[in-house]
Amino acid sequence: MADSPASSYASAIAEVDKSNNTLDATIDDLEKVETFFPNSSVQSFFINPTISDEKKLEVIKDIAAAFDLQIYTVNFLSILIDMRRIDFIGEIVKEFEFCFNAITGREVALVSSVVKLESQHLAQIAKTVQRLTASKNVRIKTAIDPSLVAGFTIRMRLPLSWTSQLSRLLEVRSGSLFFDYACPFFLFRLLVSNL
Repeated sequence: MADSPASSYASAIAEVDKSNNTLDATIDDLEKVETFFPNSSVQSFFINPTISDEKKLEVIKDIAAAFDLQIYTVNFLSILIDMRRIDFIGEIVKEFEFCFNAITGREVALVSSVVKLESQHLAQIAKTVQRLTASKNVRIKTAIDPSLVAGFTIRMRLPLSWTSQLSRLLEVRSGSLFFDYACPFFLFRLLVSNL
């Protein structure tokens, strides 16, 4: 099965960044890029075929100056414009984050809550995720979820040892609440709430 264009671009960037020791700078740059590209007017501008590539490249240079992007990121965005692939930027950023996490061993946890959590609470959650995953490098992403009644949920990748334990648990408890092995995050939330 062929890789998607987004994963191919992300893998290529990750390889170059790894050899240039610029992985951290690139992930920072792409997170900045991710903040303004989802805007529908920005997307419309960059995918509009009636706007010249030169004008799009000028805007990229202005964005690079405003967000202090490294030259590698600017060159990459320019290539995407030249190749008419700039509409994949959101997917590329997500794929690059997967590559970055795999290379650096970073764990990412999505914490959803009704209200914005204080920094000390996020630090405590990060320490807990570190302990649970045995990872030294943890990143906490936050989201506001008004559908929650109270508290917060943590969504993260389960360690392989947990996955095999959950698999055995599901075999034993078939027909109960633990029925959906395809959704380990749901199971993780249930297990955490019962600790």
